[in-house]
Amino acid sequence: MNRNKDLKIDVLIIGAGPSGCVAAAYLHNHGIEIAVVEKSVFPRFVIGESLLPRCMDHFEEVGLLDSLKAQQYEVKRGARFIKKDVVCHFDFSDKYTQGWDWTWQVPRAHFDKTLTDTLQAKGVDIHFNTEVVDVVFAEDGSSTTTVLDEKGTTRTIHSTFIIDASGFGRVLPRMLDLNAPSSLPKHSSIFTHVKEPERPEGTEGTLITFDVVTDDTWLWVIPFSNGITSIGFVGPTDVIMATSESASEKLRSLLKMSNHYHDRFEALDFLFEPKVIQNYSKSVKQLYGNGYALTGNSAEFLDPVFSSGVTFATESGLLAAKLITKELQGITVDWEKEYSGYIKEGITVFGTYVAEWYTGNLQKIFFQSNSNPEIKRQICAVLAGYVWDQSNPFVKNHHRLVKTVAHVIDLEQAANKDNT
Repeated sequence: MNRNKDLKIDVLIIGAGPSGCVAAAYLHNHGIEIAVVEKSVFPRFVIGESLLPRCMDHFEEVGLLDSLKAQQYEVKRGARFIKKDVVCHFDFSDKYTQGWDWTWQVPRAHFDKTLTDTLQAKGVDIHFNTEVVDVVFAEDGSSTTTVLDEKGTTRTIHSTFIIDASGFGRVLPRMLDLNAPSSLPKHSSIFTHVKEPERPEGTEGTLITFDVVTDDTWLWVIPFSNGITSIGFVGPTDVIMATSESASEKLRSLLKMSNHYHDRFEALDFLFEPKVIQNYSKSVKQLYGNGYALTGNSAEFLDPVFSSGVTFATESGLLAAKLITKELQGITVDWEKEYSGYIKEGITVFGTYVAEWYTGNLQKIFFQSNSNPEIKRQICAVLAGYVWDQSNPFVKNHHRLVKTVAHVIDLEQAANKDNT
């Protein structure tokens, strides 16, 4: 950015996380004049360390995949769910929808910086430590954005379009009064990293696991290839915030609830004071407007239980970039149908699975003793991020099928109990 005069570009991207980077890569590849502004300085810590296979399609399409492969992140080929002594394992190679069979578990500070380093090497204009302080939209949708850099200097950016990929910063939702309450229950999370000098060998030491300690409270364990492991609890806000203990004391107390992992982690030092995010589910009144689109967590955030955050971020970032490119080429775009309708379709599907996880219906399906292999394959495709595949019954009929299968399990269990 020229610090001596205003900047005039086609698209301003707010935020340099995965959503902003995928959007920036696509637009840059298509010769669109862009700039990215990011409030933080990279590398910076952020949550969202478990990816889904669907986002691999996005990284590959925009030319970011090779740089990521070179980092040798921990390969994620599925996910394990544990409840008491029952284990449910999903293998991404055995899923209904064709697509990627693996993805990664990533330390996001390193992962995100790899993305931005790659973009900058390609010539993408990224400005860190730069905060958006004001945005004014004209009637034609063009905008004038005022930013403040690390030296306290304000600059003006004129753009035809804005992509808000600012994540939990939610720049445009705050400025345009677009925030809306989430329909999901109020949950919070507490998490940190540990270094494991004696990590279990083989698959056990690399497998991402969700340990369900009560019906609505669970522990995530996400091993990285660098020997560090992310651990965190998710549960109702009143459970996570139940005591006045320090964050470290809270997490130590919660770890005692895990029969599977307490011994593995109890003696390890936390690499940083555990962080707490309260009431993390977010929503908005609309996903786009005249001259802007909201992507990633700037728009919606559901729940970390199925690791959907980064996939929705890259899906929405790439789609917004494609539609903007069409508009700049003079092609009419139906943003309600082609963007909002499409993204909401996926959010609704995943939202059902999150909601039914906490009602207990999905847990019944996961942890039943005699699971139906075809049902498991169809659900596995959802957990891999392929939530737009309408040929999958557990996508097309998501509202009905999860409840129906859970009800059938209840009936079977009741019948078996009567027979005994």
